Amino acid sequence: MAKPSQTAVNPVNPINPITINPINRVVRSSPDEPPSPILSSQALGWEPLLVEEFQQPPGGVDVPEAWPGHSIALCLAPRPHRIHQIVGNRRYTGLYTKGDISITPADIPASYRAEGEDHYLHIQVPAQFLAAVAQTTDLDPERLELVTEFRVRDPRLEQTLLLLRTELHQGSGWAGRLYVESLANLLAVHLLRQYSTLRSRVVLQEGGLGSRQLVQVADYINAHLEQDIKLADLAAVAGISQFHFSRLFKQSLGVAPHQYLLQQRIERAKQLLTTSTLEIAEIALQCGFNSQSHLGKHFRAVTGVTPNSYRRNH
Repeated sequence: MAKPSQTAVNPVNPINPITINPINRVVRSSPDEPPSPILSSQALGWEPLLVEEFQQPPGGVDVPEAWPGHSIALCLAPRPHRIHQIVGNRRYTGLYTKGDISITPADIPASYRAEGEDHYLHIQVPAQFLAAVAQTTDLDPERLELVTEFRVRDPRLEQTLLLLRTELHQGSGWAGRLYVESLANLLAVHLLRQYSTLRSRVVLQEGGLGSRQLVQVADYINAHLEQDIKLADLAAVAGISQFHFSRLFKQSLGVAPHQYLLQQRIERAKQLLTTSTLEIAEIALQCGFNSQSHLGKHFRAVTGVTPNSYRRNH
């Protein structure tokens, strides 16, 4: 996934500048430039992390010069898509889904190419900061080395990254900066414990549906959101029994099929609320809910706000 900017320049092509608005939203200088972050912590005065959010169409990014900080990327895309990655002399191709995390150590050139719409959170952790935290925990910073990770699942790490994303969206002042500093320390300790050569690492549990099956099921769900989708339908798309499908699906995505279906319906509702003038009752029907109140109940449970409030603020 793309490397973030360290100054107010385009992180993909530093020759073309970008513009940062008075809060923390980043816009492109022109439509022809490579994708830039849609949100960045550069204007918030955060220390020591740089947190940026990207959303971009299928494509690739090459970073021939090694990036000086440790890189963590959290997939936010609601639908699974294949990503091809090269980090140093290592290559990886896999299906990234919401919640998957990749880690690239400092000073290693990297590139990636996504086959689908890509949406992710990217965090830069300065190497000197991680070394300083290592010293406070009685670890030898001279022996410290993070290990490249592709597509790991780590609920604790994901929670910390999502808390950083929440602060990024709020654009908080001094109180937010203090909170970010505490999250930065929490993040550093977790990286040292789980993803450095000084500690054992968390690995992704093997198994689940095959990549092709997962993409086919996800495509089917998104093409039929307004319909009454049954477990038997999804199992048939995957070509396996209902019993095995439920177990393998949850093993692949970390949620049961009905939970994933609800997530996709809420994502579609968000999109329609911000890009269309349809009545909320009509949006509810198009997303597979049986009424406006049915949509409202689940929408608020997932997002914390009502559909009306979400539309007004986006």
